[in-house]
Amino acid sequence: MAQPEDPLGRPREGLARLRRARRLSERVPGRAGLPTERASRRAPGGREDDGVSGSGGWRFAFSRRWLGYLAFAVAFAIACGCLSAWQLARSKEAAAANALISDNFYSKPVPLTDELGSLNAYSPKQEWTRVQVTGTYQKDDELLVRNRPFNGSPGFEVLTPLRTADGALFMIDRGWVPTGNTTDAPDSVPAAPSGTVTVVARLKASEPAIPGRTAVGRQVGTIQLSVVKQKLGTDDVYTGAYGLLDSQKPSPASTPTPTVTDPPTQDEGLHWSYMIQWIIFALIGFFGLGYALLTEYRKRNEHTPEEQAKAAERQRKRALKRTDSDVEDELIDATR
Repeated sequence: MAQPEDPLGRPREGLARLRRARRLSERVPGRAGLPTERASRRAPGGREDDGVSGSGGWRFAFSRRWLGYLAFAVAFAIACGCLSAWQLARSKEAAAANALISDNFYSKPVPLTDELGSLNAYSPKQEWTRVQVTGTYQKDDELLVRNRPFNGSPGFEVLTPLRTADGALFMIDRGWVPTGNTTDAPDSVPAAPSGTVTVVARLKASEPAIPGRTAVGRQVGTIQLSVVKQKLGTDDVYTGAYGLLDSQKPSPASTPTPTVTDPPTQDEGLHWSYMIQWIIFALIGFFGLGYALLTEYRKRNEHTPEEQAKAAERQRKRALKRTDSDVEDELIDATR
């Protein structure tokens, strides 16, 4: 077939080569199509689009950015769940401790030697257990424990050794006395009963030393029974626990003020409050994610008829909600 003449007078062979080059450039994606492709992948603001977020509807929610937000919200919720479970466990521990304290506090008194098998025996589970012991107070070896405030007033606790039938000394905290008016010591201390007495006391552990707190003479900084033992100058002293006086027979005419009359309790409700707070924090994280997702959806689809109708409806409802100041302004205008 004869080739038509080129209107511009170019050779027929050159025209054929030009046509073949054009067809080849259309078949192979290359330099000719690259600028257009890059331009199409850019968002209106000049930001690289991911191919999903640039489309309408909810497809943007499946972009890498929003999936990353979702992963962060899930991780945050898991962390909050772990902290909530930890607070629940703490609450159960507090409940168990309160039950043990209550049982021990109101327990039937048992002989001291049955509860404490040796001078240094003691278990934390024995705290507040009521024990009964018979002996004589060693008034000359009585000690005062410094810096023991009670109901907001400074004072001392009176620590008197009770010699038991087997010759050991069991320290009895007989109660609290106020600091004197003129000296750093009590004005007076009610005397312990003379002769043989039967004492009911609640077990308390030996206290640790407090750095910087010292005492001289017949005073001690804390009820650290190893220090009390040194003060008394004998090895026959119970060093595992001492007794907080509950009752004694015969009962003297006057006694130091009791420091504990009701069982102490740990606050279970505080742990429940923290547990609920962590759950709320996890829900807030998902709520914030959902709100941000909805906000971006509205912004991306603000030109669609459906979203424009919803926006108009929201605007109409906002206009119907009058504030107190609007009502006051109307009343003022009506009275003019």
